[in-house]
Amino acid sequence: MKAPVPAEAPRSFRIEQYSEFLSLEHGSSPQTLDAYQREVRRLAVWLAAAGAGSPAAVTPELLRRYVYSLKDAGLAAASIRRAVSATRTYFKFLAAESVVPADPSLRIESPKRWRTLPSVLSTTDVAKIIDSVRLDEPLGFRDRAMLELAYAAGLRVSEWIGIAVQDVLLEDGLVRVFGKGGKERLVPVGRTAIGAVAMYLRESRPLLDRGRGKGRLFLNARGGPLSRMGAWQILKRHVGRSGVRTKVTPHTLRHSFATHLLEGGADLRAVQDMLGHVDIATTQIYTHVDREYLRSVHRQYHPRG
Repeated sequence: MKAPVPAEAPRSFRIEQYSEFLSLEHGSSPQTLDAYQREVRRLAVWLAAAGAGSPAAVTPELLRRYVYSLKDAGLAAASIRRAVSATRTYFKFLAAESVVPADPSLRIESPKRWRTLPSVLSTTDVAKIIDSVRLDEPLGFRDRAMLELAYAAGLRVSEWIGIAVQDVLLEDGLVRVFGKGGKERLVPVGRTAIGAVAMYLRESRPLLDRGRGKGRLFLNARGGPLSRMGAWQILKRHVGRSGVRTKVTPHTLRHSFATHLLEGGADLRAVQDMLGHVDIATTQIYTHVDREYLRSVHRQYHPRG
């Protein structure tokens, strides 16, 4: 699929001078010259519409948004790679001419480096996995609380097992999480997770704790802190019971948490804070999961999909 190519570009973007650079100094073939001119003209019009009145106003974040806009327009990976290559050549030219103080294209990624879209469960499958926990089993209250909290707060597996009892603020509906680099964040959790954790704290954890729990919330059958592998095995067991056929890892619940929030209309910045991402570009991968989901629904149900 080809995106429409604009006929005009703002003069401040120096497209003519760039074309001369390509033909005289870069030694490009006529085909490459034509393709790069077209790509950079499209880029300049998009940047101007996005509020950048000149190349000097372009930021790396704006270029990332542009590349993702090409993906959302349905361009093939090869076409996007060509657009990225043209963009890099263009800004290298501008930097050499001192038109821009620094090259904003140095960190933009080509499709070959994009992460694959993370696996995401439907809300129905999440419910099936959590509901597969049998509360009449010795560790049922623990397993239910762990799965509810992991999904409710979008936790990494290291965060599941690292939460202390004092980090669960039940009355406030919050959990204190220490993420990568020990960075602290407060994440709200819903009534279902709060109820499951409260039940575990009242009914099960006191029986497990034999003085070896180190204050951790989730303990193993011997009373020690739950390990990564222990948490993974618990999830694996309940996925098997649930009948869900999708491959599920601890991170799948985190991916599902983020995607379900965005599908429900949550603000991207809020989701970034809840996930503990330093760079919002990391969170933006979930907006593309959301769009892929919408495309799959359209293909499945639209009469001409």
